Amino acid sequence: MRRRHVLQAAAAAATATPLFVRAQESNEITVAQISPFTVLPAPDAKELFEGAQAAFDEINGKGGVGGRKVNLLKYDDAYSYDGFKARLAEAMARKPLALFSPIGSGTLKQMLDNKVLDTTDVIVLNAIPGAAVIREPGHPKLFHVRAGDEQQIRKIVAHAQALNIRSLVVLYQNIPMGSSGLASAQAAAQGTDLKVSGAQSSPAVADLEKAAGNLVESNPHAALVIGAPKFMGQAVAALRAAGMSQQIFSLSYLPAPALKALAGAGARGVGIAQTFPNPNGVTLPLQRAFRASMQRTHQDLKTYTPFHLEGYLTAQVFTEAARKSRALTPTALGESLHRMGELDLGGFRVDFSKGNEGSHWVDIGVATADGRLIY
Repeated sequence: MRRRHVLQAAAAAATATPLFVRAQESNEITVAQISPFTVLPAPDAKELFEGAQAAFDEINGKGGVGGRKVNLLKYDDAYSYDGFKARLAEAMARKPLALFSPIGSGTLKQMLDNKVLDTTDVIVLNAIPGAAVIREPGHPKLFHVRAGDEQQIRKIVAHAQALNIRSLVVLYQNIPMGSSGLASAQAAAQGTDLKVSGAQSSPAVADLEKAAGNLVESNPHAALVIGAPKFMGQAVAALRAAGMSQQIFSLSYLPAPALKALAGAGARGVGIAQTFPNPNGVTLPLQRAFRASMQRTHQDLKTYTPFHLEGYLTAQVFTEAARKSRALTPTALGESLHRMGELDLGGFRVDFSKGNEGSHWVDIGVATADGRLIY
């Protein structure tokens, strides 16, 4: 029988008696986030960090993990693999148990191709994006909290079919997540009446305009954009400018305010896949606990993004695994993640007992003209 560990809202950060031997030498437990903090796709990295910071502030305020505080470090890789390698060397000097939320399909693909994790004593928790090319086969040290691109695309394809959409064009960026995203869409539509075709583009405006124009000429019933956040926002704008009035979908990495900034009035009605519950909702215990933590740590913030919630949840998953780990080592932490079974974080569940993908939860939100998201 699978064991379920329920973390209710306030109890998510409460102390627990650990059953492990401490492996780190200092009195602090170190984790690090290596992400693009100063270049696009900022502000994603910043918001992920803020969410994790809020969680750890609450956890540390209640005794930390077995009496030890968690120290969250951040390193800017400037959205490049070379930057990631350099920052990784710096981070490893601090002996982190885990790396949080690295961003970029190109960087992550090179990390796997170059077998970086084979020779680095650390686990990675919550890589972004969730492209199939990064997850299949993935790596034993690479754990995914969010639902992957394949799950998001399957949800979008199923929703399109429910709307009686018969043709879907995919405008995708020339990066690993783009090409694997098109393949996922074609696979999801196989055996159905939905016809899927695609066009690749660089982020250059002229290339996007040309690709969008070619796709719109086929008079599709709907479109899906896949790529980095800025690319997807500009792709929506290019499709609208080319005359696309039909339904457009996007993967979860595009925040509604960014879509509004990039596509203007064209943002209205765009369906954006969501891999976490509404960060501004109050229905779930998770939502209430998250908002309370954010209000304490970030009093200047009035609204929260899915990336804030994603960072918060990543920190909660790490903390629960660390508390139940037999030792504070990356290897033992990975074993603990698998051994925990289903973990209920106040209405959002993760389960690594069958592999390295913790969640398959996907919903679709609809962007409004003023840059909000309706769930």
